[in-house]
Amino acid sequence: MTILSAVILLGILIFAHELGHFMMAKFSGVKVLKFSLGFGPRVMGRRIGETEYLISAFPLGGYVKMLGEEPGEELDEEERERAFNHQPLIKRVLIVAAGPAFNILLTFVIFTSLLAAGLPINVPVLDKIMPVVDEVQEGYPAYEAGLKKGDQVVEIEGVEVTTWFDMVDIVSRSPGKELRFVVKRNGELLEFRITPRAVEETDSEGNRIVIGRIGVKKLGGGIFETISSGSFLEAPLKGAIATYKMGFFVIDSINMLITGRVSVKNIGGPVTILKESGKAAAAGLLAYFMFMALLSVNLGVLNLLPIPILDGGHLLLFLMEAIKGGPLKERTVIIAHRIGYAILIVLMAFALYNDFVRIFSPKTLP
Repeated sequence: MTILSAVILLGILIFAHELGHFMMAKFSGVKVLKFSLGFGPRVMGRRIGETEYLISAFPLGGYVKMLGEEPGEELDEEERERAFNHQPLIKRVLIVAAGPAFNILLTFVIFTSLLAAGLPINVPVLDKIMPVVDEVQEGYPAYEAGLKKGDQVVEIEGVEVTTWFDMVDIVSRSPGKELRFVVKRNGELLEFRITPRAVEETDSEGNRIVIGRIGVKKLGGGIFETISSGSFLEAPLKGAIATYKMGFFVIDSINMLITGRVSVKNIGGPVTILKESGKAAAAGLLAYFMFMALLSVNLGVLNLLPIPILDGGHLLLFLMEAIKGGPLKERTVIIAHRIGYAILIVLMAFALYNDFVRIFSPKTLP
């Protein structure tokens, strides 16, 4: 079920993205040669009109192939007016931008549908996800050990802590067990020994369980901002607000990765998507659609990054063309694409490395 749920999820996200490129190209009068879900060898397909619709072997992507899209492509005089590279700059910009726009639109549709059904949307707040202590409760182990407001937990028993969830998970699984905390305070790393207090609680299935607590809190309503709709008519507005906030959550995450406030170890690849989509599917349709919405806005925003080969890279080249006042040299475009491929391969390799580290690293504390 995990693989099937991931394939369905990725298929919907890729379809939405490529549909944006496809529809804008058709609307602009550009000839579309191929519309493919997936990369690599053709699995099945059918030609309808001038376009061949394909399902290809590798589902981690897709593409729309337009006439005149490749640098150096030779065209007859009759074909030039329908070729992508002979369109006015504004048309090319709209065609390229439509892919990410449709992914963001998909997130909006999902959020609006859930809100119209009376379900709230929980948007994560990045600053609150960070493992930084907002309050230390008197009488609890963290207070007695000397933890203070503003401390950032970096490591517990040799296990790196990058989010508040990481810390809660480790502490919850360690009632009565002394743990070595490494904490950053005012740029200095400090070490504490804290033994989580055993607390009896009721789990989601009504069973009594014993978990660990050290007495630290996040203030201001936890790590999520809840957005809800008071009526069916209000749902689109609130859906737009939720989409906007989720988009800026992605932008803030990228900013924190670049500035080092969030570890690059949080970057996940296809294995992580496979695993998380399976969890979301097992948790029910609501969790699955929420995960789909988050991934879709991620895909939309990340594709707008100014990296050659991504949509944002194409838009950057178009901006350079506008500044120059004419087409860029073919060699410049080819070099930019090669750089983009190299960057993309490095990022994918790094994401896969993180995936395998997560799989093969110890899941239990020493």
